[in-house]
Amino acid sequence: MSLQGAELSIDVQALEAWRRRLTVTVPANAVDGERAQALKQLSGRMRLPGFRKGRIPAAVLEKRFGPSVEREVLDRVVRAAYQEAIQREDLHPISEGEIDTLDYEPGRDLAFTISFDIRPVVEVERTGGFVVQRPAAEVAEADVEAVLERLRHQNGAWAPAEGRPENNDLVHVEVTNLGEEAGEPQPYEFVLGQGEAIPDVEDAIRTLETGGQGEFTITFPDDFPNEARRGQQEQVRVALQGRKVLELPALDDDFARSVGDFDGVEALTARVREDLEKEAGDRAENQVRHLLMQQVAEANPLEVPSSMVDRYIEGALGSVKGADPERLGEIRERLRPEAEAAVKRILLLERIAEVEQLSATEEDIDARIEEIAARSGTSPAEVYGRLQKAGRIESLEREITEEKVFEFLKGRSEIVDPA
Repeated sequence: MSLQGAELSIDVQALEAWRRRLTVTVPANAVDGERAQALKQLSGRMRLPGFRKGRIPAAVLEKRFGPSVEREVLDRVVRAAYQEAIQREDLHPISEGEIDTLDYEPGRDLAFTISFDIRPVVEVERTGGFVVQRPAAEVAEADVEAVLERLRHQNGAWAPAEGRPENNDLVHVEVTNLGEEAGEPQPYEFVLGQGEAIPDVEDAIRTLETGGQGEFTITFPDDFPNEARRGQQEQVRVALQGRKVLELPALDDDFARSVGDFDGVEALTARVREDLEKEAGDRAENQVRHLLMQQVAEANPLEVPSSMVDRYIEGALGSVKGADPERLGEIRERLRPEAEAAVKRILLLERIAEVEQLSATEEDIDARIEEIAARSGTSPAEVYGRLQKAGRIESLEREITEEKVFEFLKGRSEIVDPA
């Protein structure tokens, strides 16, 4: 249905800087015309005894299907009038319209009010004169050693061992419930001390020699997944079937060559230090951007639509949709201040990019793709294809735009390097 050209009465009310309410009146003849059309369509679809298809009188259809026809007609008219009204008033909703009131009697004009959010008009008055302290981006030798140690652990080999197990040993145990729900022994294998078993079971295992067993009273902790068993005690038999210890390779040239394209351990250590320095530099830069954006937001107050905040929160909650509704509600409220700040940041960055003409160009995107291709040893066409398939071209464009905006902001402010 189209109401283009219809004599609609439209009134726009600003409820907030970002929320509008439309009051729309549709003339009775437009509603009656849509009702007649709906009855004609229904006549063509229905089969009633004594009437030919398409020849059922409107009065008969009104008597039998009047309420449902009216609901369908009102739905069509309201949707069409809403679309026509926002087009005439040059409004661009960013949320679903919420009907506040609807007033209609057959033969009379239809009037309704509908509220919705619009993208707020962002005024940026100050973009410079800020002072930000860049945090230190130092890498200690202990950090390098910790990474090398992790590499040794990742490339270690499990070897059988006798005696009592210790933390970080791989244990193979059988646990038998000796209580009312006694059953068959259940096998488990896990690394001791990593929290994979409840504390009392791990403590019991530490008392056993390889091949030994014992009976223990265990208590289920307060954070046990099965809420019904929290705090309950249970008598169990624990048998230590096997124990393995992780044998670590020596940190030498052979090890360095085995984990990558390195001539020796010095080259490996240098790469680890280089990577850590880059990570530290990236963290420092992100902190500068965060602190700078905080000051920009404080200098340019902005009210944000609740619908945009809600969408941001729902996006952040994508991985916990199946959680308890009450818990989800608590998480939503915890996330709201962070979400409001994030939406403000997005709107301000977009507006600055627009005003200062800093949006990423096709040339910028092509250059970035060539950089990625050079680092990964592939062709720009392959990189572009992967990004396009993953739907990441737009996010790459946003990333480049943000970088350009932050370079602009930093150029207008003082970034103090650490002493």
